[in-house]
Amino acid sequence: MAFFSGYKSTVFIWFLILSTCGSPQKSEKINSDIAEVKEKSVVLKPIRTGANQTEKYLPMLKNKSVGIVANQTSVIFKGHHYTHLVDSLLALDVNIIKVFAPEHGFRGRADAGEKVKDEIDIKTGLPLISLHGKSRKPSSEQLQGLDVIVFDIQDVGVRFYTYIATLQLVMEACAESNIPVIVLDRPNPNAHYIDGPTMEAEHTGFLGMTEIPLVYGMTIGEYAKMINEEGLLTNDLKTNLIVIPLQNWMHTTSYYLPIRPSPNLPNDQAINLYPSLGLFEGTNANAGRGTEFQFQRYGASFLDSTQYNFSYTPKPNFGSKSPKENGKLCYGKDLGKIPKMNQVSLQWLIDGYQNSIDKSKFFNTSGFTKHAGTEKLQQQIEADMTEKEIKASWQKDLEKFKKVREKYLIYN
Repeated sequence: MAFFSGYKSTVFIWFLILSTCGSPQKSEKINSDIAEVKEKSVVLKPIRTGANQTEKYLPMLKNKSVGIVANQTSVIFKGHHYTHLVDSLLALDVNIIKVFAPEHGFRGRADAGEKVKDEIDIKTGLPLISLHGKSRKPSSEQLQGLDVIVFDIQDVGVRFYTYIATLQLVMEACAESNIPVIVLDRPNPNAHYIDGPTMEAEHTGFLGMTEIPLVYGMTIGEYAKMINEEGLLTNDLKTNLIVIPLQNWMHTTSYYLPIRPSPNLPNDQAINLYPSLGLFEGTNANAGRGTEFQFQRYGASFLDSTQYNFSYTPKPNFGSKSPKENGKLCYGKDLGKIPKMNQVSLQWLIDGYQNSIDKSKFFNTSGFTKHAGTEKLQQQIEADMTEKEIKASWQKDLEKFKKVREKYLIYN
């Protein structure tokens, strides 16, 4: 993106020069235009993730027994290639004792919600401790003998995306065992806005452990700072926390994820639509699981076929062994070409509900409340409130959160 930005400006300058050749009257203007383009043209420096800045955290790992919380996104970039963080640190003689794996597993292949077993990594021989199996929080026994934990997982900035819950539970466990946590920060592709209903205390759980909006506009490093300093860990615990910040990144910087962060987020379009279409996870409708366009479409066999000109049939595939509406012809909408979202949209959720043949079967009430963080959103949709009216009810909580969030921002 940085190269392309500079390239466009160069082409424009040459276009101006060629279009005014031989015209003295235009020469003065072209000089002025070129100066203006040069002034506005900014060639962006490459983004450096926390993991890539080994010079900052390797000294903290020297002669230490290290635990790593990682998955398939935990990589060190080397030009257009990358190596896994675990492999890289082992090659640098870091004494890694064990690896803790979140939802979807260390290699990122398990279905959403599927339990992951403890095992031995074939490549490295390291023990893999599942944080999405029998337990979601490391036990004191599992942490025994470790001097430091390194946390490096790509987040997408949506409250019900479970990696921030894993972070919080890891930080609590490390605080209880007096073990420092180093978070290697990564860009949040949905950091450019804050929106959605705020989690209510009575509904907190693994799909939202803190009272934050659906889209919270923070990197995982910023979020770690906030939960540590705001007393959001159990019993007001505080972790010895170190965040290795990003370089050359801002909240408004577009970021392409070269590795899918989980099986059903295959591309940037799915990641951008996930805050809105992820709410379908609490309904009986399908949001693209069982197709190659996860979170880029929605539909169901029980939606009124006369209202749609798009249909598809979900089938078991990578990341979705048993998708909702499996094998059924689903009527709905294709959102593959929707422009980049800068807010949570309720239009598709409302559309699905209003066009359900039996509205009483649209919501999975318990699941929807866990995803929305509140019972109110389902009630508002069932009461035929407009999207504008519903979103107006979020604003007071959003403004309150923004004031807290601001204290922990590392980037503009």
